[in-house]
Amino acid sequence: MPREISFFDAYVPTLLLAVIAAGVIALVADRILVRIGLYNLVWHPALFRVSLFTCIAALLGLAIYR
Repeated sequence: MPREISFFDAYVPTLLLAVIAAGVIALVADRILVRIGLYNLVWHPALFRVSLFTCIAALLGLAIYR
């Protein structure tokens, strides 16, 4: 996969698009986890949400730059 993608004649890093996609995936996963009731078992929900986003973004970044 290329390191940059041309978007309206401006080069956008592929990692930026991966972070945006990770945000969408984390938002959907967060909604599912709220419905399941997992946040009743989590010590710090905000910290869990940030770590979930970080893990998803890191996995997408590794998939792109591997």
